[in-house]
Amino acid sequence: MSGILDSVNQRTQLVGQNRLELLLFRLNGRQRFGINVFKVREVLQCPALTAMPKLNPLVRGVAHIRGQTISVIDLSMATGGRKIEDLKTAFIVIAEYNRSVQGFLVGAVERIINTNWDAIMPPPQGTGRASYLTAVTEVEGELVEILDVEKILNEISPLNTEVSQEVASTLNTDGFKDKIIFIADDSSVARNQVKRALTTLGLEIEMAKNGLEALKRLKEIAAETGDVTDKVGVLVSDIEMPEMDGYTLTAEIKNTPELQKLHVVLHTSLSGVFNQAMVKKVGADDFIAKFHPDELASAVQKWLGPEE
Repeated sequence: MSGILDSVNQRTQLVGQNRLELLLFRLNGRQRFGINVFKVREVLQCPALTAMPKLNPLVRGVAHIRGQTISVIDLSMATGGRKIEDLKTAFIVIAEYNRSVQGFLVGAVERIINTNWDAIMPPPQGTGRASYLTAVTEVEGELVEILDVEKILNEISPLNTEVSQEVASTLNTDGFKDKIIFIADDSSVARNQVKRALTTLGLEIEMAKNGLEALKRLKEIAAETGDVTDKVGVLVSDIEMPEMDGYTLTAEIKNTPELQKLHVVLHTSLSGVFNQAMVKKVGADDFIAKFHPDELASAVQKWLGPEE
């Protein structure tokens, strides 16, 4: 299993083609789950875990890996299931979110599959574990559930969403009070984190759950006004989204006359391997690889208004 990600650094060629690769794994039972390979640093057999005082109950312990101490979250427990009992046969998926390295305990790891974002669908409405899903897809006739890792991490260690007083005092949107900020993100937690940070700007905020939904809505606004920037000040978009990813959404915007003046800020928790050249290729105006309220609010103010 140690070689499963050997070629991860070569996988950036999929970015911008509305394609992705998913690492498939199981928790307890037969249900398959997936995580974007771009978020994964390494997969390894579960090492010895060290218990620490005052850890969150969902954290099974810490692992010492390559000179780094990494907390290990039991993904089954974190999504409302029973804990993974047999650590000797379990695996740890080492992933990076918001420039922080985290270990996820899983029952078994299967393989990597190559698929299209348009084959990734929003999760069905429901309760229980469904609330931890950000998307679903089908592999070999079976449902694969893609977990909302941002929600899991936020429940264990909530992020600060407040803009600092120092930065807030410098923000000025007086000339844009008739504009809205548009947010596109498939994670409900991430959407609300971004929304709370940007409310400091005092502008109306509209949100979409994926790139395709955002594109349709932006075209509706453009049809009403003639140019989308008559109403929308800036778009803040995630990169990883079902049906249409953020790179493809940006490219579509920049290739559509009534949308192309709209400034796009790509924002993602994906902070390991990413293709900065692709950010420029699709025409995004800015890229933020970590949720940081001050940085985000400042970037949105900078890019408010249409391209000249």
